[in-house]
Amino acid sequence: MSTKRLVIKAGKTEGQYWRDLWHFKELFYFLAWRDLLVRYKQTVIGVSWALIRPFITMIVLTIVFGMLAKLDSGDIPYPILVFAGLLPWQFFSNALSESSNSLILNTNLVSKVYFPRIIVPTSSIIVSFADFLISALLLAGIMIWYNYVPDWRIFTLPLFIGVAFLAAMGGGLWLAALNVKYRDFRYIVPFIVQFGLYISPVGFSSGVVPDEWRLLYSLNPMVGVIDGFRWAILGGESQIYWPGFMISMVLLSVLFISGVRYFRKMERTFADII
Repeated sequence: MSTKRLVIKAGKTEGQYWRDLWHFKELFYFLAWRDLLVRYKQTVIGVSWALIRPFITMIVLTIVFGMLAKLDSGDIPYPILVFAGLLPWQFFSNALSESSNSLILNTNLVSKVYFPRIIVPTSSIIVSFADFLISALLLAGIMIWYNYVPDWRIFTLPLFIGVAFLAAMGGGLWLAALNVKYRDFRYIVPFIVQFGLYISPVGFSSGVVPDEWRLLYSLNPMVGVIDGFRWAILGGESQIYWPGFMISMVLLSVLFISGVRYFRKMERTFADII
């Protein structure tokens, strides 16, 4: 008696793989929408958590760095300075946490049918972006409270949002692939997020870093992302350290390209390992 064996495989060529992404676009919409619906399901205050968490974090960072450490923010109200840096960081950190576990949480789907696996971590990043948009409304409210009006640079904000997506996708794809093979990363990712908050200019302006250390400090690619957001939102009161910003952009490009390549390399083994 012969036995049938199910073989799950991707397109034979790289071009076919990326065309498959379009064919499976409905799956992408379904996964993103499903995760959005269950994110705050059975919570008392629901989507309000997307406002409460960054608001409390802003208060803590304002007290620690603005009142206790008395770091300079120029003419910018310190809560606005903090929140303008918190927005991209929250998006990035949430995207890392969600995407790193995305393949594990969708084990049944990954192991049974073929589709471009890159859809799974990407859809989880979209969910983090939804939280980002809600938090942006809170920033707008704070700016109205302080009568702070942005200048023409606010129209460049979509460009820096794209840069934040680049960072989230690159890091998310790396961690999603690594977490399938090495389950230790479920414990490492929270540490990365917590440590990254301290070494990134979220609670303070990167301008407080001494000039001789600015270039080295910019090796943290999120420095360029956060500085870009502040430059766009806060206008002339915030300046970009352009040599460091260019270094951050190069590092983010390398992170994204290498993340896609490593994910594609490991993708063939996901169904067997997971």
